Amino acid sequence: MQIQDLPYSDPGVPDARSGPRLLWWLGRNQLGGQCRALLWGMLHFASVCALPFCVGLAVQAAVDRSPRRLALTGGLMLLCGTAIAVGDTFLHRAAVTNWITAAARLQQLLARKAAYLGSALTRRVAAGEVVTVSTGDVEKLGWFVEAVSRFTAAALTVVVVCVALLVYQPALGVVVALGLPVVALAVLPLLPRATSRADVQREKAGRATELASDTVAGLRVLRGIGGEDLFLDRYRRASQEVRHAAVRSARMWSVISALQVLLPGLLLIVVVLRGVQLAREGRITVGELVTVYSAVMIVNYPLRHFVEIAMAYSFSRPSAQRAARVLSLERLTDIEGSRATELPGGDLFDPATGLCVPAHGFTAVVCGDPDLAGRLADRLGGHAPEPGLSVLLGGVPLDELSLDQARTAVLVQDKDPVLLSGTLRELLDVPASGTVRAEDALAAAQCADVLDALVQGSLDASDPMDARITERGRSLSGGQRQRLALARSLVADPEVLVLDEPTSAVDSHTEARIADGLRRLRSGRTTVVLTSSPLLLDRADEVVFLHEGEVAATGRHRELIGTEPRYRAVVTRETEDEQCQAAAMETAAPPPPQGRPDLSEGAPLLGALEPLEEIEESA
Repeated sequence: MQIQDLPYSDPGVPDARSGPRLLWWLGRNQLGGQCRALLWGMLHFASVCALPFCVGLAVQAAVDRSPRRLALTGGLMLLCGTAIAVGDTFLHRAAVTNWITAAARLQQLLARKAAYLGSALTRRVAAGEVVTVSTGDVEKLGWFVEAVSRFTAAALTVVVVCVALLVYQPALGVVVALGLPVVALAVLPLLPRATSRADVQREKAGRATELASDTVAGLRVLRGIGGEDLFLDRYRRASQEVRHAAVRSARMWSVISALQVLLPGLLLIVVVLRGVQLAREGRITVGELVTVYSAVMIVNYPLRHFVEIAMAYSFSRPSAQRAARVLSLERLTDIEGSRATELPGGDLFDPATGLCVPAHGFTAVVCGDPDLAGRLADRLGGHAPEPGLSVLLGGVPLDELSLDQARTAVLVQDKDPVLLSGTLRELLDVPASGTVRAEDALAAAQCADVLDALVQGSLDASDPMDARITERGRSLSGGQRQRLALARSLVADPEVLVLDEPTSAVDSHTEARIADGLRRLRSGRTTVVLTSSPLLLDRADEVVFLHEGEVAATGRHRELIGTEPRYRAVVTRETEDEQCQAAAMETAAPPPPQGRPDLSEGAPLLGALEPLEEIEESA
C-alpha cells in the first residue's frame, strides 16, 4: 500500500483483544512495507559500518606505499558513500510510508467503529478518549510500526559487524563481540521505570487538557458567575503537575541517553588499549587497529535505534490499549439484522414504557426525567441499551432490521446535535428522500437570521448556502445551532422523526413559529417530540405523559393540564409546595355565589379588599 492509494478499500478486522495484539496485527498487515524498509535499512547501515574497513585498508595501503590499493580503496569508499545516500533516501521513504499507512488504517477502523456504534459510543467511552485515540494515539502507533523495521535492520547490522570483526581480527573482535551486547542491553533495567514515569506524565497531561477544554467550553458561564480565576488557578496547578511529571520523565530518559554515550565510550577505550598492546606486540597492523577502532565508533549509529524502539514501545503501549478498548466495543444488536424485509411502516411502540406513537401523526412525549427521555429517544431510534427492549415499527422489531434499514426508517436528533465544519450546503447534503427542499426546511426551522449571520461572517460568500460553518458551529449561538440541526433533520425527511428537546435554546416567539412549520412540513409523516414546552405540546395531535418510566396519561395538552396534576407540575415547573397549596385551595374553596352578592354585610368584603389595596400601594 502506497500513500497515493489511501484510503484502504477494506482496512481489515483488527485483533483488539489487547494492546500488544493490536500492535502485532498492525505490523503484520504492513509486512510488505516492513520488508522494503528492512532491506533499505540493511543497505544503509551496512554501508555506514563498511566505511571503517575502507579507512583501515586505505591507511594500510599508505603505510605499505601501494598506490593501486589506495586507489581501489578510494573506489570502495565512493561506492559505500553512494550506497549510504541511496539507502538512507529510500529507507526514509519506506519508513514514512509505513507510518502514514498504519495510522490511516487505524483511523479508518476507528471511523468505521464510530459509525457502527452510533450514539452508543460516547455512552460507553468518554468523548475525550475517542478524540485522543483518533489523534495522538494513532500517531504513536504509526511511529512504533515504522520503527520496528529500522530497529531490525540496525540489530542485524550490529550482528554482521561483530561477525565481520571476529573474522577480520579475532583478537580485537572478541572484545567487541562481548562488549556490544552489554552496551545494547544495559538500559533494559531502566525501561520499566521510564515507562511508568511517561505514563504518569500522559495521565496528568490528559487531565490538564480535559480541564482546559471544559474551561473553554464553559467560558461564558464562568464569566457570568465570576469563576474564571478559580478555574485559572486549577489549570495552573494542573499544568505545574504536568511540568513536574515531564521533568521526572525526562530525567530518566536522559540517564538512558547518557548510558548510550558512556558505555560505547568505555568500550572504545578498552578496544584502543587492547589494540595498542597488540600493535606493540606486532600481532596486528596499524590499519587493522584503525579499522576496529572506526568500526566500534561507527556502530554507535545503529545502536541508537535500540533506545528509539524502547521509547516507541513505551509510548505506544498505552495508546494501543486505548485503541483496542475502543475497537473491541460491539453493538448489542446485529448490524446485518436477522430479518430480511422491506422498510416497515406503521405505529411505533416501545414495550419498556408502553408508549404507542400513531403513524402519520404529531405526537409529543413529556418526561419529568431528562435521562429517561434520552434513553427513550435511543430506544426509539433502534439503539436499545440492553437486549429485549427493541422498539416495534409496524410490528417489526428494529433490532431485527439491518442497521441501514433502521436508520432509514427512524431518525433521532438528540438534545445536543453536532454541526460539522464546512459550508451550509455540505451540512444539508445528507441522505434524504428528496421530497423536502433545503429552502423549505430552513424556513420551517426559522433559520432566516442564521443565514444572515453566516453571510456576515463569511468574507467571500454572498450565497448563504456557500457560507462556511466553523468547527461544531462555535461561531453561532446555541439556538442558531439547534435550528440548523433541526433543518438538517427535516431535509432528511425520514418516515419517523424523533426530536429530543429541539427548541430548548430558542425564544418563545421563534418556538411557536417552529412548531407551526414543523407540523406543516411533517404532514403525513410520523413525528415524535420529547419536550415539556407548552407551545409545542399545544400543537401536538396527541400528548403522552410518562411518569416513572411508564405511560401515565394520554390526551391533548389542554385536557391534561386540567385533569393530570403530575403533568401540570412538569409542564409548568411547579414545586411540591405549590402543588400542595393548589390542591388545598381546590378542596377548601367554597362554592361560587349565585346571582348578585349580598352587600349588606360590608365588613367581610372590606376586609378582603384591604390586602389588595396594600398590594397596589406597594406596587
